[in-house]
Amino acid sequence: MIFNTKSHKTLIAILLSVLSFTFGRAQEAKPLNLNKPEREQWFTDLGFGMFIHWSMDVQLGLVISHSMVGASEDYLDRYIHELPKTFNPVNFDAKQWAKAAKLAGMKYLVFTTKHHNGYCMFETESTDFSIMKSPYGKDVTRMIVDACREEGLAVGLYFSPDDFYFLHHQGIIISRTRKEALASENPELNEYVKMQMRELMTNYGKIDIVFLDGMEQFAKTELAKVCWEINPEVVVTRGAIETPEQKTPETPIPSPWEACYTFGDQWQYRPTNEHYKTAKDAILELIDIKAKGGNFLLNFGPDALGNFPPEQAGVLNEISLWMFINQEAFNKTIPHNIIKENNLWYLTSNDKRTAYIFINEENWRLGERKEYSISAFRATETSQISVLGQNGLVLEYDTKANPAPTIKQTNTGMEISVMRSQRIYNDRKWNNPVVVKVTGLDLNE
Repeated sequence: MIFNTKSHKTLIAILLSVLSFTFGRAQEAKPLNLNKPEREQWFTDLGFGMFIHWSMDVQLGLVISHSMVGASEDYLDRYIHELPKTFNPVNFDAKQWAKAAKLAGMKYLVFTTKHHNGYCMFETESTDFSIMKSPYGKDVTRMIVDACREEGLAVGLYFSPDDFYFLHHQGIIISRTRKEALASENPELNEYVKMQMRELMTNYGKIDIVFLDGMEQFAKTELAKVCWEINPEVVVTRGAIETPEQKTPETPIPSPWEACYTFGDQWQYRPTNEHYKTAKDAILELIDIKAKGGNFLLNFGPDALGNFPPEQAGVLNEISLWMFINQEAFNKTIPHNIIKENNLWYLTSNDKRTAYIFINEENWRLGERKEYSISAFRATETSQISVLGQNGLVLEYDTKANPAPTIKQTNTGMEISVMRSQRIYNDRKWNNPVVVKVTGLDLNE
C-alpha cells in the first residue's frame, strides 16, 4: 500500500488532535474535591433538602433551558428578547418556601441561580439577561438566601457553567457537548461564568452549599476552585462528589453523596401533562437514600407568578405531617451494615445501641397488630420498644385494646409486635411508613 506523504501527515495530525482532545477529557474527568471532611460530615447529617428550579421560561410551562438547543433563530430571538419582558412573578414569597421546607424536615435549600439558558435569577454586572431587567426587577436569590437564614436552613446555590445565551451572543451554535461550547475550549465563556460565581460567593454572605451542573468536569472544577478560594468552608456537591440524578444506587456508595429527584416529571413547573409523586413515594425514597448513607434533594418549582402550586404544596404538607411524627429517626442517625430486610429499613444511633425500624405496609388498619422477625439486631434484657408518635397506652374508642408494642429475642431473631394506634386522618387511613424505635441493643450483633 502506498501513502501520499502529505495526506499521511495530515491524517496523523488529525488523529493526534483527536487523541489529544480525548486524552484531555479523560485526564480531567476525575473531580477535584477540596471539601473539608468535617464539612462533608455536616452536609451528610443534613440529610434532606429542597431543590427549586425556576427561570423565566416557566411562563410557557416547558423544559427549563433545553428548548434553546436546536431552536430556530426566530425562536431564539423571541426567547431571549421577548420572553423576559413578560416575566413578573409578583406573588413570589421566599419565606413561604423556606417555612414549607423546614416544616417538612428539610435542613437545606438549593436554588437555581442560573440554569443552562444563561438567565440570571440574581443581581449581576455580567449581563442584562437577568431578572433584574424584567418587569419584576427584584433579586429573588437574595430573598431566598435571607429566608433560608431566617428559618435556620443551610443555604445552597445551583449554578450552571453551560450558558446558551452567551454562546448565542458569541455566534456559536447552542449545545452542551460541541467542542466550542465547552469552557475548556472557550476561554471567554470560562472567564464569564467565573465572574458570576464570584458575585454569588461574595454578594450574599456565607454560602453553605454549591451545586455545579455543567456537562464538562473542567468547567465545574474551575468554578469549584473559585468557591473554595472565597469560602474554604463551602461544600461543593455536584462537581466534587457523587450526585446521582433520578436514581438511587442499589448498594451504598462512600459518603457523602446526594440523590436529586424531580417531584413531578420535569424540573421546572409544568401546568399540564404532569405526574407528581405521592408523599409515600417521596418518603420511601428518603428512607432508602438515608439507609444507604446519602442525602435526598427533592425538587419543587414555583409557577410563572411565583405561586407555590397547590399540587406540590398538598403533597409536601403530607410529608411534613409524616416528618412531624417521625423526625427523631433522622436526628444524628447513621446507616446500619444491613440496609433492609423485606419491607423494613434500618437506621441506628451513632453508638449502635438504638435502632429505628421503618415499616412499609399497604393499608395497615388502625388498631391492627403486625409481627416481624428481625435478624439485623439482637435485643437484650434492657431493650425497650416504642412506636414514634404513639404512647402505646390507648386505642381511641376501644377500652379493651392493648396497643403496647412488644419485643423479645429468640434463637431465630428479634421478634417485635406492633399495633398502629394513632389516628392521623379522620377516615383512620394512613398508608405511610410506621417507625419503631428499639433501645438497649446488643453491640456484638
